[in-house]
Order: sequence, then C-alpha cells, then structure tokens
Amino acid sequence: MTEKSRIYLYDTTLRDGAQTPGIDFSVEDKIVVARLIESLGFAYIEGGYPGANPTDDAFFAEKRTQTASFVAFGMTKRPGVSISNDPGIAGLLAAKADAITFVAKTWDYHVDVALKTTLLDNLDCIRLSVEAAVAAGREVMVDCEHFFDGYKANPDYAIACAMTARQAGARWIVLCDTNGGTQPNEVEAIVTRIATVVPGEFLGIHAHDDTGQAVANSLAAVRAGVRQIQGTLNGIGERCGNANLTTILPTLALKSEYADRFDTGVSDEQLRSLTQVSRAFDELLNRAPARTSPFVGTSAFATKAGIHASAIMKDPRTYEHVSPDSVGNRRRVLVSDQAGKSNLIAELDRLGIVYDKKDRRLDGLLGEVKEREARGYAYEAADASFELLALRHLGAVPHFFDVISYRTMVESRINARGERVLVTEAVVKVKVEDEILMSVAEGNGPVNALDQALRKDIGKYQNEIDTLELVDYKVRILNGGTGAITRVLIESMDRKTQKRWATIGVSENIVEASFQALTDSITYKLIKNGHAGS
Repeated sequence: MTEKSRIYLYDTTLRDGAQTPGIDFSVEDKIVVARLIESLGFAYIEGGYPGANPTDDAFFAEKRTQTASFVAFGMTKRPGVSISNDPGIAGLLAAKADAITFVAKTWDYHVDVALKTTLLDNLDCIRLSVEAAVAAGREVMVDCEHFFDGYKANPDYAIACAMTARQAGARWIVLCDTNGGTQPNEVEAIVTRIATVVPGEFLGIHAHDDTGQAVANSLAAVRAGVRQIQGTLNGIGERCGNANLTTILPTLALKSEYADRFDTGVSDEQLRSLTQVSRAFDELLNRAPARTSPFVGTSAFATKAGIHASAIMKDPRTYEHVSPDSVGNRRRVLVSDQAGKSNLIAELDRLGIVYDKKDRRLDGLLGEVKEREARGYAYEAADASFELLALRHLGAVPHFFDVISYRTMVESRINARGERVLVTEAVVKVKVEDEILMSVAEGNGPVNALDQALRKDIGKYQNEIDTLELVDYKVRILNGGTGAITRVLIESMDRKTQKRWATIGVSENIVEASFQALTDSITYKLIKNGHAGS
C-alpha cells in the first residue's frame, strides 16, 4: 500500500481573518480561538503580526499552542535598512513563536510601486530576512504576495523570488492569490510549473475568495503538488474572505480523490468535532452560523421534498455525499408544505416522539403543518415549535399556564434634560392553576418588554425559567403593505446547559407573532425540564 503524503493545514484566522470588517479580537479572544482551532489538529496556527499593535504584542508574549506550531507573521526586511536595525524583524525574532512567516513582494509592479526599490534589492530583502530567522532557530515560511498576478506579468521574476526564499532556507514557499481573481485552471497550471523548480513538498497555497473559488483554487494547487494549505475557520477574511478550512478539511479527509492520497494529521475524532467548533467560533463572533455552509451548516444535510426524504430513509447515500456524523452534523428531514408522510415520520423519530404509524392524528398533524406553512410558518427553522405542535396533536403537551391577556405601551416624551426618549412598558396576566398573576416590565421595545414581563412571574415554574435567555430575534415581512403578515423567529438558550432551540410566530401584528414565539419557548423549556404540568 502506497504511503500517504502529508498535507499541512495552516490556519490564519487570528491574522488574516482578523481583517474581516466588524471583527476585532482581544487578547482573551485570541487565546480562546487558538485553543478552539488547535482542537481540530491543524499543523500551524498563525497568531498575528507582532509589532503591528499592542494586542498582538501581548499575544506573542508567550507561546499559545501546545501541539500546533505557533506562527508569527511580518514583512521582510525594509529596503535600505540593515537586518539589525529593522524594528519589524526585531519584533518577529522577539516573539515567542515556533515559526515565522514573512510576506514578500513577488510581483514586479508592487516592488516598484509599493516598496519603491529595485528588483534585485527586493531579492536581497527576502534572502536576508529568511537567513536571519533560520539563524535564530525558527521554521520559516514566505508568503509570496500577489504571486499569480506576478507570475502572469513577469514569470522569471516571480520564480526568482520563490527560489531565493527556498535557497535561503525557507521551509515553505507559499503562493498567494492575494486578489482572489485567479481561476482554478490557472492555479493548477502555474503551480505545476513552479513545482519543477521548487518541489511541491516545499510549496503552499494561500487563496482569497473574491470569485468564490478559494476552496477550488486550494484543491487545484494540491493536485498540482503543493503540500500546505492556508485558510481560515469558516472562511473569514478581508473582502470576500479566505479559503475556508472548515470546507477544505472534510473534503481532504472524506473524498477519496484526496483521502486515498493524503493525510491531514487530523483524527476522525477531531473531524467529528468540526461542526461544534465552527458554530462555537460563530458564537464567539456573535453572529449566526451560515445555514448553507458545506458540511457544517444546519441545512447541509437537510431535505425538504417528500420524495427525497423517502429515499433518504431507505438509503441515506441517495442524497448525502458523506455521512453527517463524520463531521459532527446531523440529518434533518424537514416538515413543510412540500412534505410527505415520510418527512413527518422521520422528524418525529429524530425528536424522539412516540407515535403509532396507524394513528389518524398524524394525518391531521401533516394537514395542519401544510396549512400553517401556507400562512407563513416555516418549521424547518423552528424545531421547538414543530415539536410542540406535534405533541399537541398527539395529546402529549402538559398544561402549564394560560395567558389571560397582555398589553404593550410605547410612549415618546421629553425628559428633564429636554431630550426625547422612548419608554416601553408591557403588562402580562397569566393563570397558573387557580392563581392569577400579573407582571409589569419595561424594555427597550415592545417585544423586549413583553419578554421581561412574561418571564417575570409564572408562579411555581419561575425557578425553571431563570436560566432562559433570548439570544436571537429575526423578523421577516412576508408580503407588502402596512397590514403585512409578519414571521418572527426567536432563538432561546438555557444558560446552564448551553442548549438552544428556535420557536416561531406568525401574525399580521408583529407583537402577537413575537408573543407566540415567546410562549412556545417557555413551554418548550418546561417540557425539556421534565415537568408534567398541572
């Protein structure tokens, strides 16, 4: 059996990914993210740019990885400045890092315009920088910036830059598609040419996603010989992002074209944690995970059409290119207006709901699902509300409380300082057993005020919802005009268990739609706590 070649995965989330608009890592954030990334088994973790800002200086004050090589990033030596007098080089050598990645100009146009130096002087800057880092005992990589554009403009000079870095002792020569505009066929052809002068075992690829082909370009480079792939978790990065390692890793590990030839150094167990790591990272960034992300998205293994669902139940391979379990995801057979009974049965099985296939109430449930979706409900995005609907049809929802009435008030007024302020108040009256309870609360809007009031006092169940937290709130207008149908999706979380669930409400009135979703969320929480109700 032929021994597999090693593919080294290099994560630049904490440096290149930090250039994403709206993302700003603190030192504490970087420590948490580095641990998260390292849990996947990547070979290299690039921590940032020591000397560029106080955050990265503090982050590189100590080594932050245990198994992965901890990498510092910076520029090659400045033209006209000696190695010993270059503050950037000094900062890199002082960093507590295992390796150093230098970014070098390899497009003759940039050497002239950006560095304002000669082509020969730029080669000297590359050589002297690499030699200094090697002499300091560091593994060295050179990111050849704008390499593909440079190669197309002046192939001899681009190759000279790569060869200079390798001859000076760089372990990896990384070919960068910095503008993200190179096509996969171009990448494969150019890398094939470069591999004749710098062997593929010393070559890497760094692709940006400006044409949506960063993953394709990275894989094209692998086919042409490179053995290191740089990218980011969930594909974050400046402009359109970087090559998405969350997609590249399972492709390499699970697709036979690559899995039969290459070893990523990532164990099956680590691969099964991919979905959890991806979503935990999005949570740290305070953004909702992309549902359609390959492998890890909630829709990656979701099926809506009834005929597809029926086929999946017979043999998952009919519509699943890999097993969801292999990446820590799960199959979702959605219940919707396109669903047949097979979808419904599959979803009840997944939720662990006990039923009899001959029970006529199942036909009533399916009919109501279709009728509700025609009105605007979307249960594929609200598992908890669907579970409650199913349990109600099967007579299995305990009775906890009745909402007798609710009222919201929004008042605009001038305060004592002459400023216009909004005051929002909600009053909710509920009945728990024979007790009538009324709560009043203020919020930053009618929905927030209702949420506060509803959860303020529900009698004997109050302690059970103290850990309940609303973490996401989405509104969609389903048709035009001031009387439009409004769909509200609420995501809730139990702070104690960190479990999340989604509920839905639909109405011509946004407050009523929101209140439906809020009451579903509380009811779902009480059921999951094991309460039998009254």
